[in-house]
Amino acid sequence: MKLPANSWTLLRNIVLLALALAVVVLILPGKARSQLGLDPCCAIISAGLDTISGLLKSVVAKPLASIQQIEQQASDFERQVVWPAAAINQARSMAVQAEGQFVQMRQVFQLPVSSATLPTPQQLEQSLLSRNPGAVAQISNDYSALYGPITAQTDAPQPIRDLVDMTDAAAQAAMKRAVEIDALADLELQAAEQINQQLQTAAPGSADILEAQTSAWLVRANAYTQSAMAELIRVRSIELANEGARLKFSTSHTGTLHSTGGQVLQQGVQ
Repeated sequence: MKLPANSWTLLRNIVLLALALAVVVLILPGKARSQLGLDPCCAIISAGLDTISGLLKSVVAKPLASIQQIEQQASDFERQVVWPAAAINQARSMAVQAEGQFVQMRQVFQLPVSSATLPTPQQLEQSLLSRNPGAVAQISNDYSALYGPITAQTDAPQPIRDLVDMTDAAAQAAMKRAVEIDALADLELQAAEQINQQLQTAAPGSADILEAQTSAWLVRANAYTQSAMAELIRVRSIELANEGARLKFSTSHTGTLHSTGGQVLQQGVQ
């Protein structure tokens, strides 16, 4: 805590007074003596020291005592209210307990859930559950091996082929995005564990830094969640689009059948 400006002024004046007394002592004649044989310099120095001592006791000591009292009150406030030791120890104990819960969550999160029994489905399922972004490139081949390639041009009309191609594309995109989101979830869990470990040994003054770090990861997690929601919306949109396309194809086929049937009836009448 800094001293007030008036206290610095007093101290400076006292130092200047002491220097002035020293100069006076130096310029006095060295052979001057009083009638009692005493050196007048000693009397001057004694008077000056008494004056300085009085100033220190009456002018400087009281403000310094007040400053020390204010500093002690501020220190007590920080130790008892701002950063109480009991609350800090309790928070660290909770961080240790949360670390154990994080470990249990990771173990549950990594339990195997693969269920395919045949070789081709197993290959695709392995890629989908790999949690490895490097496996994304393999998903298209595994998908085609299981669900078949795009319909040949001679086997279906072009509108049908377009619809099938878009459906396959949406399905593969959702599968690839799921693998990426699993990998991001692993990174988020690792970050949460690291932050929790830092909390166990963090000093009270570093709480703001850890809070900012946690907030940044929370924003990232929300962004990943929004990305997953967007992928689900795309998949649902493709399903609705397919239903609409089927209705359009049915209507078109019905109109074609009606027109063809009318022509056949007219030819039969003739």
